[in-house]
Amino acid sequence: MSVLVVGLSHRTTPVALLERVTVSGDALVKLLHDVQADENVSEALVVSTCNRVEVYAVVDRFHGGVTAVTNMLAAHSGLPQEMLARHLYVHYEDRAVQHLFTVACGLDSMVIGEGQILGQIRGALRLAQEEGTAGTTLNELAQHALRVGKRAHADTGIDRAGASLVGVGLTLAERVIGPITGRRALVVGAGSMSSLSAATLSRAGVTDIVVANRTRERAERLAETVGGRAADLADVPAELAEADLVISCVGAGTRTVTPEMIGDRARPLFLLDLALPHDVDPGVRALPGVTLVDLKSMQQDGVGEDVSDGGRAEAICEVRRIVAEEVAAYLDAARAALVTPTVVALRSKAAGVVEAEMGRLLSRLPDLDGRMRDEITQTVRRVVDKLLHEPTVRVKRLAASPGGDQYAEALRELFGLDPKTPDAVASLEVEQ
Repeated sequence: MSVLVVGLSHRTTPVALLERVTVSGDALVKLLHDVQADENVSEALVVSTCNRVEVYAVVDRFHGGVTAVTNMLAAHSGLPQEMLARHLYVHYEDRAVQHLFTVACGLDSMVIGEGQILGQIRGALRLAQEEGTAGTTLNELAQHALRVGKRAHADTGIDRAGASLVGVGLTLAERVIGPITGRRALVVGAGSMSSLSAATLSRAGVTDIVVANRTRERAERLAETVGGRAADLADVPAELAEADLVISCVGAGTRTVTPEMIGDRARPLFLLDLALPHDVDPGVRALPGVTLVDLKSMQQDGVGEDVSDGGRAEAICEVRRIVAEEVAAYLDAARAALVTPTVVALRSKAAGVVEAEMGRLLSRLPDLDGRMRDEITQTVRRVVDKLLHEPTVRVKRLAASPGGDQYAEALRELFGLDPKTPDAVASLEVEQ
């Protein structure tokens, strides 16, 4: 059985289509059970956010698993399978593990390094556990991914990179419009970078903050955290007329601010575009009194490349190193675990042989006193344990290497072992 990932994200799919695939509530629960119910799937977990929908499944066949998950996503979204397939990405076995660890660290997020994805993965795992669709494999994989994500944030500056970007942007804003305390700010978007921007504005003394977002409820939640107010995206032109500072963080590939929305102004306007792809139409730079700063222009502003990108380049390299290290550790442990039932079966069989032979010996020597009987039994067991120690230690070590399952297969063949026998399974449960 192997791990398969089939998904769509902001990197591969237009926002309008991604919205139709996103599932939550009862629909998410039904998707989980429908995927697991397929004959090719034994476990299922779904990560569904505004920026991605990914199905993680434990499958016995690659092509059968991909077909099953694709069919389920098409059925639940109401989209033709051929339309959906153009935007899907698929990862299998080692690549599936690497992908989940990368996602958990925030490297695959719209805002690099955002920590919100950790809570989303944790929620996906909790739901799969409650619904009984996550077994040993996905439980261990998701738990390991959460640990990797926490390590990435603790050991690197990946989560501080975004904060540096906002801070540098506000410094540049003050060069244009003067002190931002007491100014009116408009934040377009309500995702992780928008949340960071709103919090940074509030800490800088901006008390009049408006949050505009496609989903009104999310805008209201964010605005409430900074004592501001919410607005719809349709209200952006009107809000622009009253704003001194605008931070846009949507990154959906559409223009949130255009020259037509701004029109003629009597006072300066500073726009900070922190989205990729960019939100603000570059044409606004031609308007009198309007200044637009984006990620590229921040690098060219003389503040230094490491500052203007929030130190992201260095942090990203370090997180990638952590991901590679953790993927190798997970795969080594997973390969080693595959041999455990065989080792347990071997020891179980050896214990059975010892008991049978001691039974025959004692039946031939009924007058053997108890002390002598125990001494002989312990001696025979020690001999067997010492004979088995070296090969079992070696096979566990060798199993961690690629192709290591061949050593376990050799043990099963040589000793006629069946890791699924009741005795072996019972011993394995005790050992774990």
